[in-house]
Amino acid sequence: MLPMCQRDLEALTNELSSQFFNKEFNDKVQFNPRLRTTGGRYIPAKRVIELNPKYFGELGYEEFVGIIKHELCHYHLHIEGKGYQHRDADFKQLLKMTNSPRHCTPPLPSMENDLKHLYKCKNCGHLYERKRRINMKRYRCGKCKGMLTLVRSTLNNSYNSID
Repeated sequence: MLPMCQRDLEALTNELSSQFFNKEFNDKVQFNPRLRTTGGRYIPAKRVIELNPKYFGELGYEEFVGIIKHELCHYHLHIEGKGYQHRDADFKQLLKMTNSPRHCTPPLPSMENDLKHLYKCKNCGHLYERKRRINMKRYRCGKCKGMLTLVRSTLNNSYNSID
């Protein structure tokens, strides 16, 4: 999937706003690569819509359009002074009218593979998956207090045999 530039994002947002809401979008829309757990967010104080570029790249155009429509629901209801939060009836009704998703697809496939280290207890064999390395001299097994050994570390692609 080709990346989307700022001009394309603004044009798409304006097009969706006029097509589904019959209203203009006069404020700012931007990508925010720091978003981790959400496809987008609307910031009422700044009247800015921020979108996660990973969702466009990994889940495709249709999912991304749904996220923009969802955020536009927040935006237009806020501008009109109506209930724009997820719990508000006005928001739920506008989602249905515009066929916008209530939630975006949960974690991206790239986010599922965050576990980088695998440790095994030498005594009981219990396995521990961790994102960060641990000091095996300092930490012990939580089940039996046995010593830990590194089985796999994907940082340097080293694999040790399971004892």
